[in-house]
Amino acid sequence: MPLPEIVPAPPLAVGVGLPWDQPVGDAVAAIAAARATHGDTFTLTSGRDHYLFTFSPRGVESFYGLPEEAASKGVADYLMLRRKLPDGIFEGRRTLPGSLFRRDDVAGYLRHLDEALAQTVAELGPSGETDLFALTRRLGHRMGLASWAGPDAADGDTFEALVEAFDTLDGSDAFVHPDAMAAVAASGKAAERAALEVVVEHVGSAVDRLLDDDVTDHALFARIVAAWADEPEDVRRRGVALDVALIHVASMSNLAAALGWALVDLLGHPQEEAAVVAGDADLAQRCALESTRLAQRSIMARTVLRPVSLDVGDAVLEVPAGWTIATLLPLLNTSAGPGLDRWEPSRWDRHRLADTSDLASPQLVTAFGHGRHTCPAQPFALAAMTAAATTLLGTYDLAPRWSSSPTPVPAQIGGVARADGPCIVDYALR
Repeated sequence: MPLPEIVPAPPLAVGVGLPWDQPVGDAVAAIAAARATHGDTFTLTSGRDHYLFTFSPRGVESFYGLPEEAASKGVADYLMLRRKLPDGIFEGRRTLPGSLFRRDDVAGYLRHLDEALAQTVAELGPSGETDLFALTRRLGHRMGLASWAGPDAADGDTFEALVEAFDTLDGSDAFVHPDAMAAVAASGKAAERAALEVVVEHVGSAVDRLLDDDVTDHALFARIVAAWADEPEDVRRRGVALDVALIHVASMSNLAAALGWALVDLLGHPQEEAAVVAGDADLAQRCALESTRLAQRSIMARTVLRPVSLDVGDAVLEVPAGWTIATLLPLLNTSAGPGLDRWEPSRWDRHRLADTSDLASPQLVTAFGHGRHTCPAQPFALAAMTAAATTLLGTYDLAPRWSSSPTPVPAQIGGVARADGPCIVDYALR
């Protein structure tokens, strides 16, 4: 049965679909072409789903202002991730990712980051070569697992097993490689289910150790375990492990990618790199924000659960339940005002743009979202990126092998860009 139409009806982008439903060479370019043809507000049908895209200043402001209970970002994110992840990872969760990023948690994360950086330097040794994004991904795994996966999760064989499992479980594949989701579905998510059982095995063992009073300094993990204290042992072990799995999948992959782009950009700007090496933490944070802004490939989507009104500037649209309202950050972040296509860290003041006078709305440009939809991990992510970039660049002289700047995976539509190919650097101790 077809969905009710939006009233008044915006233009329909015929033949335009999204890459998890049909082959699309460059997903962002396809939406950009539809916008050029139809204007700032248009609809499209992809597979069985109906989308309303809006890019007008008033439309974007209205998008961010929609109440979650009527047009849900959480449901839209879930529908995206479930293309890749087994349903069991979502069911019955008691500790959600956002609850572990309170302000007083950041100090603990940064302590684990310091330890992870020390282990990373030890693994790298005095010189060699590495893929920059593989390096930041491994660092992100180590820091996250040390923070919330319990004792020994960031060391030895347990760490290697969990890295392999989480690389298989990587929910970001749903939007980084959406063209691969048909094969995932055809397999019944067999590889993902097997990887989840590896996580259950190792995190379950960490639960046993914690409850035996055999460990200390795992306050965040203990918080997750405490949420399952009323359950029998087997239910508790599995419940904690699945909480940890969802937290790790939701928290780390975009951070690792953003750190990779921050390093790429700093290596391309020797003056800023030198200042960061010298310890300018404020500049390092502004560089992290600017690199994240430029690397955004995010489709911001809201699943309409009950009819809503959306003011797009030249009309107020009545959007029925069942539709998805969306905007696309890369089409705003680089074109909403003059000079936004350039990497310029000085445009940031703390977490905000220093000057928005050239923007029709400040909400047209973002690195971490706006208002209630700001990423809850933003303070932690910026602190982690600042510390990691300062340590890695201060420890090693990195020499890129690429002759032209790395580019995103073309099909990606969502999250922070992943590099379309290896980004090899030679490194040596300073």
